[in-house]
Amino acid sequence: MQPSVSPTEPRHRTVTAPAGRLHVVEQGTGPLVLLVHGFPESWYSWRHQLPALAAAGYRAVALDVRGYGRSSKPSAPQEYRMRALVADNVALVHALGEESAVVVGHDWGANIAAASALLHPEVFRAVGLLSVPYAPPGGPRPSEVFAQLGGDEEFYVSYFQEPGRAEAEIEPDVRGWLAGIYAALSADTMPGPGEPDPHFVGPGGRMRDRFPADRRPAWLSEADLDHYAGEFERTGLTGALNRYRNMDRDWEELSDLDGSPLTQPSLFIGGALDASTTWMADAIAAYPVTLPGLVSSHVLDDCGHWLQQEHPEETNRLLVSWLAEVSRRTPA
Repeated sequence: MQPSVSPTEPRHRTVTAPAGRLHVVEQGTGPLVLLVHGFPESWYSWRHQLPALAAAGYRAVALDVRGYGRSSKPSAPQEYRMRALVADNVALVHALGEESAVVVGHDWGANIAAASALLHPEVFRAVGLLSVPYAPPGGPRPSEVFAQLGGDEEFYVSYFQEPGRAEAEIEPDVRGWLAGIYAALSADTMPGPGEPDPHFVGPGGRMRDRFPADRRPAWLSEADLDHYAGEFERTGLTGALNRYRNMDRDWEELSDLDGSPLTQPSLFIGGALDASTTWMADAIAAYPVTLPGLVSSHVLDDCGHWLQQEHPEETNRLLVSWLAEVSRRTPA
């Protein structure tokens, strides 16, 4: 039976990395598990996992990705390309006095975790992917794919491309916008099948036009929303959005990895009601080829996009079970 409490309290610190400064929150001792968040989140997205992993005997470290929270925010958009974010992860492992780590990512963090494992298998000995399935680099140019989606409507990734455009929508009311996107992609508050899809923007419209305005997901307390809103009100959204503005650049810079499988022991957890899972069903079906080291794959019922916050106990159970298997296969 897993201990119910962590043996240590979380500790905030900053380390030097190519980004300049990375803010991390660390809890526990043992093999290093690096936790990488997505958009629009922060280290705080892992608040339920840090004590659970620490209690299970791991050194859990959640970072603010560059551009977020208390980490540095380079001004040039190209400083948010994938290879730069991977370099931060490698530097972080070494700054923590370790040679290797297990890396786990959610949303954009899943892509960053996968790229970290692809580019530096000597550092990242296993990889866990939450919400976004693994798809090898390659294929058509991303901007061309996104431009073809939605017909007269604009896919949100395309909407994010022009610097300043999404910021002009979000930053006048950060708290309201965050509450809306969290509700739009949570199982208990997302729009129904007959309602407009919040992943698309209508002609002349805004993303928030399709966000639920009258309900809050059960996982999101006032204090949670205060934390997220406070961070983005302080930092702005440009650093976070610049990740989306590098997708074509990443496509070019990672072309040498086109079609590459991830061979390390891996894990996938998705939400049954998450568009990332349903739209990428073909990527999940391809796991025997693309994730030959897959240990386990799970799709959680009644779960949307924010799965480690919507279903923290189940996520923790699956992570701890997988990490135990990883430890048997690849001792730290």
